[in-house]
Amino acid sequence: MIHLYSFMMLSIFLIVLPGPDTAIVTKNTISVGKIGGLKTAFGVCCALFIHTAAAALGLSAVIMQSALLFSILKYVGAVYLTYLGVKALYGVMKKGETLGAERDIKGGGQHTACFKQGFLTDFLNPKVAAFFFTFLPQFVAPGSHSFVPFLVMGAAYTAMTAIWFLFYISFVHCISDFMKRPKTKKWIEGITGAVMIGFGIKLALEKVQR
Repeated sequence: MIHLYSFMMLSIFLIVLPGPDTAIVTKNTISVGKIGGLKTAFGVCCALFIHTAAAALGLSAVIMQSALLFSILKYVGAVYLTYLGVKALYGVMKKGETLGAERDIKGGGQHTACFKQGFLTDFLNPKVAAFFFTFLPQFVAPGSHSFVPFLVMGAAYTAMTAIWFLFYISFVHCISDFMKRPKTKKWIEGITGAVMIGFGIKLALEKVQR
């Protein structure tokens, strides 16, 4: 038995809270356009479903119980987030870099860059694995098998995340004329880069929770 209503109500509040996923979706929506934001969000949702499968199969528990695995995953994730943040700040500080980066992404790398950034930002975050491992069991009746309920709740969470990002990306796209003004874009990308570096540092300082 699944307490699906309670799960979905609480999930809504968790989904809309800003995090690394929101930061990278915002950045790519502004830099590349609506398609870039959608590709990034799709990458995030694919990573979420993998985390769901890992939780259902018990792999998340293995990661949480292994200090080595948790540390490897968190440091790789922290380095990647910091890399994206530094890259964004470098593009802001270097004259013409932002425009050049936008041309590059809109060229041959458009089909993979945004998706990859969204996917890796979520997949390499052990806090997401910890979330599914600790959050989902609270809504499953004691004594019942967890595999199918975990998959159902994970699929529901991923679907709600996708719906939220559709609204969010559409909103950002609607005000893109204002956000793409040179000064405004420079400030937004600078803030986004600093935020992602902050998330990277915060992730690096996370400890294994048993």
